[in-house]
Amino acid sequence: MTGTAGDTAVHPDRPVPAGEFLMGDAFGEGYRSDGERPVHRVRLAGFRIDQHAVTNAQFSRFVSETGYRTEAEQFGSSAVFHLLARVRQADILGTAAGTPWWLEVRGADWAHPLGPRSEWADVPDHPVVHVSHDDALAYCAWAGRRLPTEAEWEYAARGGLASARYPWGDDMFGPRGEHLMNIWQGVFPVSNTREDGHLGTCPVRSFPANGSGLYEMAGNVWEWCADWFSPHYYRNSPADSPAGPAFGLGRVTRGGSYLCHASYCHRYRVAARTGNTPESSSGNLGFRTVALP
Repeated sequence: MTGTAGDTAVHPDRPVPAGEFLMGDAFGEGYRSDGERPVHRVRLAGFRIDQHAVTNAQFSRFVSETGYRTEAEQFGSSAVFHLLARVRQADILGTAAGTPWWLEVRGADWAHPLGPRSEWADVPDHPVVHVSHDDALAYCAWAGRRLPTEAEWEYAARGGLASARYPWGDDMFGPRGEHLMNIWQGVFPVSNTREDGHLGTCPVRSFPANGSGLYEMAGNVWEWCADWFSPHYYRNSPADSPAGPAFGLGRVTRGGSYLCHASYCHRYRVAARTGNTPESSSGNLGFRTVALP
């Protein structure tokens, strides 16, 4: 059976009503090069968005029905965080320039998220990773869905809270000091104390939902959006349903990941934005989808 927007067994989603909000960094905390400012008013039509990132089990159904091969599979390798890699030494092809904690691993792909000695079936409810922007689009075409625009993603992530820092408010922790997202604790990138319970990805729905009923809109995995990324876009972004620039430095990714840490990458804030080349894949990059009208 082909996945469809109406197949809630495949895609449990939530309605986000039409409305307007202030998009961007209200606290002046973002990286200047990311272009999180100026804060600007945006109006959007209503839409339905996945409650959580697309999981390994969901992506497996797509692959089973279509025979699709991801770009990482075609290329033969992808990036795995060094403390997570399950590999033979011969499978490590090198490290990323400037970020040696990323290993280029032969045989790492969505079905082998930590390397060739790992299997997606061991973590079926974790977000699928090692998927490029084109892989995400191919999944959307099969499922009868689409990627969210950057504006839709931020509006949904805010969950009705105006200009809040996180999907639940301005404080990083809950009222009793509990962790509300899967990010790095400890000394990055050598020691993670796992105070939130996780070293790598966590199962979807591990942390409380925001006001829109959406899970892990901060941390866990980066999520592809539809837009091209430009650090200058907010200066002239239209107020009604902005869809990003006509071209850019890459495609927008949102939400941060399990590797984000205040000392290295505090992009787990709702306003935080960055981009990646469309063919990129790594062990902390996934996506969620939006229903077609």
